Amino acid sequence: MSYLEEKSMVIGMRLRKLREQKNLSQGDIQNRTGLLRCYISRLENGYTVPSVGTLEKLAAALEVPLFQLFYDGEEPPTLPHLSRRVGAEEVLQDYESEGGQKFLQRLKRIIGRVRDRDRELVFTRRES
Repeated sequence: MSYLEEKSMVIGMRLRKLREQKNLSQGDIQNRTGLLRCYISRLENGYTVPSVGTLEKLAAALEVPLFQLFYDGEEPPTLPHLSRRVGAEEVLQDYESEGGQKFLQRLKRIIGRVRDRDRELVFTRRES
């Protein structure tokens, strides 16, 4: 099972658990979100990877914060210490001032630090 398939299963099980805890049917979720019941079933069974927009609709329909679709707890998990993020304007300035070379070097360095399974998520083409 690929990393992406594994995560789809986890999200699907979480969606089903939350829906059942609230005594809602897939039809109820369909009425609240506009998503087809058969699509909701595919999500819950891990056959389909939902977009962020779909996850937001489902969280609203289940009346839970979005983080609860990924995390089984009442409070959001504590965030790890993250390095400083570079804004798009700074990247564009670097690209323009260095003729693109600095940007490409930075991109190469960042991609080199990404784990293989995470790289699969970023570079996998999703068919509609």
